[in-house]
Amino acid sequence: MARLIALGAFGDLLPLQTGDVTCTEVMRETLFCVAPYRGQHKAVSAALKAQLGLSLPAAGRRKIAGDAICQWIGHDAWVVSAPVMLDGLAAVSDQSDGYAALDVAGAGVEAVLARLVPLDLRSTTFKVNHTARSLLGHVPISITRTGPQAFEVMVMRSMAASLVHDLQVAMSGLARRGSA
Repeated sequence: MARLIALGAFGDLLPLQTGDVTCTEVMRETLFCVAPYRGQHKAVSAALKAQLGLSLPAAGRRKIAGDAICQWIGHDAWVVSAPVMLDGLAAVSDQSDGYAALDVAGAGVEAVLARLVPLDLRSTTFKVNHTARSLLGHVPISITRTGPQAFEVMVMRSMAASLVHDLQVAMSGLARRGSA
């Protein structure tokens, strides 16, 4: 009988380091998409507060309480990193195996991402816990600033290898430019 070994979405592509930028996989056991029914945003927010200690963040934002994360991912949709009970308030779907996330960090992270993402990600405008839907190269992403020199990039699992490839090309180009 074959022995199956669970692999992360990125397989053996990560960790990756080039120059002063590193990419590492962000592992989340659970990830649920929450889409409040019409007129139920306040009730969903209150239910999340009672269950997880955090409410729905505004569009373009993320909230954290302990190990739980609630992040806006698009029009009337959020992802929550913990199971929630929102019967009658929202459509909730388990997306645990549907998304992959990685942390991109280092002194040159903004320069690397500037080559790939058509957003102003400088810390003066895109602050910690700001999040946006965009493209990284040709890959649709959700990007969140997690620290002064760190971002979390979330993609559909099927695009994980493309994400790493695009980041690796940009990281290598920037490292070569810096060493010249």
